[in-house]
Amino acid sequence: MRMLKSMTGYGRVSAVTEKMEITVEIKCVNNRYLDCSVRLPRIYSYLEEKIKKCVQNSFSRGKIDVSLTIVETAGQSGEITIDKQLLEGYLSALTQIRDTYHLKDDVTVSGIAKLPDVLTRKQSEVDEDAVWEEIRPVVEQGIKACLQMRIREGEALEKNLSSNLDLLCQMAEQIAALSPISVEKYKARLEEKIREVLSDRQMDESRIITEVALFADRVAVDEEITRLYSHVSQFRNSMHASVPSGRKLDFLTQEMNREINPPGSKCSEVEITRIVVEAKSVLEKIREQVQNVE
Repeated sequence: MRMLKSMTGYGRVSAVTEKMEITVEIKCVNNRYLDCSVRLPRIYSYLEEKIKKCVQNSFSRGKIDVSLTIVETAGQSGEITIDKQLLEGYLSALTQIRDTYHLKDDVTVSGIAKLPDVLTRKQSEVDEDAVWEEIRPVVEQGIKACLQMRIREGEALEKNLSSNLDLLCQMAEQIAALSPISVEKYKARLEEKIREVLSDRQMDESRIITEVALFADRVAVDEEITRLYSHVSQFRNSMHASVPSGRKLDFLTQEMNREINPPGSKCSEVEITRIVVEAKSVLEKIREQVQNVE
């Protein structure tokens, strides 16, 4: 049986290999579709699509941000190059800032070295597949850690959803029980009005029965309550479906909301109106929770 998964998750894993120190950080939030972004050192940009494929194999929905930090430890060589044109642009801009705002000139070599893309290392020929084989297990561990958190969050979501569904069913039972009382009250009011009009004359019982039957048909909520129970049952089953069910749960929530509205408009009973308002509040909580289900 599949566990309900939240779309909120976080995973961070570090590892040290013979040639590098690797840190993978994955953050997930809810999103209608799967949207993955990857941040990693530019010299490893060739890994981006491979990382995205790993994410796509493990997640079906959500905004997934993957951050990869790599510190080379040994066996790395390459020529350091200076982007002189970019450096001249930086120095020109810094000089302009200094002169405009009358600042002290404290440009240093170490400061220049920190400017983005001024110094770059031209790598010697790299075996991309070998590098990926070192990094891939760490990425997979980060994904696993994130998925575990999503499952834990999903367990909490499932408990809250189940609790709110129980409340909704209790309210539906109360509405179903109060509906016949509304009909009886209508019959009593109708008989009272007829007595006032007819005074001593005899009432036509068959006419009263017909009017009450028509009223009962107008205010009947049996069909709505039956459909509501059906949607609740489908909702519970979908929470344990073998495939991600967030979109279906969202649809069923809309359908439940559609079925809870008619009793409030059909029945003039104050207590039924109050219960319908409370039920809609519960459904709003369910809707908010479902937005975070994968």
